[in-house]
Amino acid sequence: MTENIKIYGSEKQLERLRNNDDIIFACVLSNTAVSKIPGISGAGGSPELTPYTPALDAELIMKNMALSLPEIAMTVEDGDPTPTPGVLTKATLDLLNIPFIAINAGLEVTPKVPYIELNGQPGGDLREGNGVPNPKEIFDNALITAKTLSKLTSHIMIAESTPAGTTTAQGVLTALGYDVRDKISGCMQINPHELKNSVVDAALAKNNLKPGDLKDDAFKAVEVAGDPTIIAIAGLAIGSDVPVTLAGGTQMLAVCGAIKAIEPDFDFSKIAIATTVYVVNDETSNMLDIANQIDENLTVYAADPEFEKSENEGLARYTKGSIKEGVGAGGAILYALLNGKTADEYRAKVEEIAKAQME
Repeated sequence: MTENIKIYGSEKQLERLRNNDDIIFACVLSNTAVSKIPGISGAGGSPELTPYTPALDAELIMKNMALSLPEIAMTVEDGDPTPTPGVLTKATLDLLNIPFIAINAGLEVTPKVPYIELNGQPGGDLREGNGVPNPKEIFDNALITAKTLSKLTSHIMIAESTPAGTTTAQGVLTALGYDVRDKISGCMQINPHELKNSVVDAALAKNNLKPGDLKDDAFKAVEVAGDPTIIAIAGLAIGSDVPVTLAGGTQMLAVCGAIKAIEPDFDFSKIAIATTVYVVNDETSNMLDIANQIDENLTVYAADPEFEKSENEGLARYTKGSIKEGVGAGGAILYALLNGKTADEYRAKVEEIAKAQME
């Protein structure tokens, strides 16, 4: 219901999504070596397992099981597992029978399910000055993909699964000149700002750059300090002939920053960001300030599944700062609430899926 949706900007996108049974949910997948830095990400349960996370998310949604590993990897803090946000997205897709498409922007481990290939390569270690080796190729292939998807639907919801994506998002936004230091969210209760700052600082230093030096060059910003997902989603959004909802948090801010650099006159009323209240309310970050820096017409929606009411301790940890967002969870919750499902009905489905995955 709409009382569970916080609106920061225009309601236009809500009206496009309400009672709309003609959307496609696309999830862009990629990896970078940044996720293997100890302490920077909680995805996958350990740094060594993060390359599997995007593949496992796609497998969970499409096959209801892990195929690349014996089981779905979960974020673990203080010994307690928290269900992947893929569970949150799968709940909506199952409840409302929404078509799902996986898109490979640059994976180290590809999923054992069908996906669209953008011919990208995994991102490198930003500390060594290596971001994405072929951002323009990824972008161009995403443009083509968007044109095709636009012929199949009236609305594209675009999600992402990219371990350590908040750090690469900070890298791109910093290179583009936005004030994001200590304002970027993360998937753990304790946000490792100092570590993220050091990684981004190293990326720029290795390339003899200062913050803002690449304000007009999104491709170079991604090449130096980003990940394949950011430039792929920018291409999908720019190339789409139908409205787009960016389902995600910090990563989607970097996407919008890239779009602004590529097309300064881009009409941001064509898109909106849909995230969870857990990102918007995160006291260790400031998503709304960054969105306003990018464009005053950039709308953000925050959906609330009321996980504080959940008997599943893992889901309740979302309210305490674990995970918060990912795999399009915020957009999925938003869509469920706009299309006939109450927060209680949605949450019950999430609990059902989460329980099955944890057994």
